[in-house]
Amino acid sequence: MKRNLLWLPILVVLILSGCVRPVPGPTSTPTPAPVAPVPLPEPRLKSAVSLEETLLQRRSAREYADEALTLEEVSQLLWAAQGVTAEWGGRTAPSAGALYPLETYLVVGNVENLAPGVYKYKPERHELVKVKDDDVREELAKASLGQSWVKEGAIDIVITAVYERTTRKYGDRGVRYVHMEAGHAAQNICLQATALDLGIVTVGAFHDEQVKNILGMARDETPLYVIPVGRST
Repeated sequence: MKRNLLWLPILVVLILSGCVRPVPGPTSTPTPAPVAPVPLPEPRLKSAVSLEETLLQRRSAREYADEALTLEEVSQLLWAAQGVTAEWGGRTAPSAGALYPLETYLVVGNVENLAPGVYKYKPERHELVKVKDDDVREELAKASLGQSWVKEGAIDIVITAVYERTTRKYGDRGVRYVHMEAGHAAQNICLQATALDLGIVTVGAFHDEQVKNILGMARDETPLYVIPVGRST
């Protein structure tokens, strides 16, 4: 012990002279600050447009004006897709066994008071969580076999599915139930867009893996719909 202490002054001198460098301690990587969710305006529950009118007027539109959507319009569309409408968690679209396998992404290009990027809709709190920065509409259009309306819509709503949420109860037949549910949600969006006098079209032709990468989707999610929406020309 004494012998070790005798070396201490010599070691200090060597360190100060630069001959010996102290071994650095472990460094910690700073944890990035969590991104705050974006609360959405409360959805409107009444409209001057009847359901029958929206059914009559609903058409696929592939040309849009170069104008921004409002956050209120975006809120209404997402609520129509998967909004919570009952205290126990029931949503706007029916779901086999109330298992809710769908996830909803919002690709933002031109929305007032909302930065471009990819967001995920959280129905329980009616809010958005940012997944990726930057406007990816052009990339998404390329992944959708070059369909230009995917790039030209002010937003794209992308419906995805986690099949296992349904198939673990219903087996292979659960796949059919998931596809039915996606259709229900997409029709809700179409009718809501019509009531808001917005143009909309549903797209099913795209490269799944490319869409997953562009949106930063979870590994167990499968994209089912890409739905461009813009102001009618």
